[in-house]
Amino acid sequence: MDRLRAIMDALTTSDSVSVADLAAQHGVSEMTIRRDLDELAQQGVARRIRGGARSLLLRGEEPPFGVREHEATEDKRRIAAEVASLLADGEAVVLDGGTTALAVAREIHDRRLTVLPLSVQSIQALSGAPRIRLVLPGGEVRHGELNITGPLAVNTLASLRFDTAIIGCCGLSAEHGITVHDLDEVAVKQAAISSARRVIVAADSSKFRQTAFATVCPPGRVDVLVTDAAIPPDQRDALTTAGVTVRVAA
Repeated sequence: MDRLRAIMDALTTSDSVSVADLAAQHGVSEMTIRRDLDELAQQGVARRIRGGARSLLLRGEEPPFGVREHEATEDKRRIAAEVASLLADGEAVVLDGGTTALAVAREIHDRRLTVLPLSVQSIQALSGAPRIRLVLPGGEVRHGELNITGPLAVNTLASLRFDTAIIGCCGLSAEHGITVHDLDEVAVKQAAISSARRVIVAADSSKFRQTAFATVCPPGRVDVLVTDAAIPPDQRDALTTAGVTVRVAA
């Protein structure tokens, strides 16, 4: 929800927020704001205090999966459909973790593909797919995010070859390339990219507003970027100049 993200942004900026101020700002009841704060507390973003909440999210950290899953849902659905249209039946695909990648998993459920997902959510989404050959990686499950990381995952990827790697990110720009918040995910994403003939990055335009802590790869390593219509024009031009095919999901 946009309101939840706005409240979370306020917590990051101000460290604490009040129910009364948020209710007035968003034009909703104090009871609605209390429910929002309770949900953020359950996600580990905030601690409820008398009359409001205090932030538990360090600056620069990624919002929890459960919050991000409800953001830009229609954009992510369109991006996922566009990514799916780029895949040919019979391909071997490594599918990254994250909310946009989960939308891709749901979109390809009925396709004939070999898929190695790098998140528990996508494994669950594809577990009953009738024509998907589902290959599971080894590795550790990152708490909360449920992405699969660690040396076992890297070794699994290094031993296989894929037609396409579908990669997500926390930040994206022509200057800094693909960036992520979690250091453990860098090696896994890099191994997925190295094992694939083609690299597709699936990212909504909000990723252009931030640069995360760790660099995964420069923009020139990406073959195709699938995003939404709000991509900044200067970024689109710079990425195209760097050799990236930019596709805007309709």
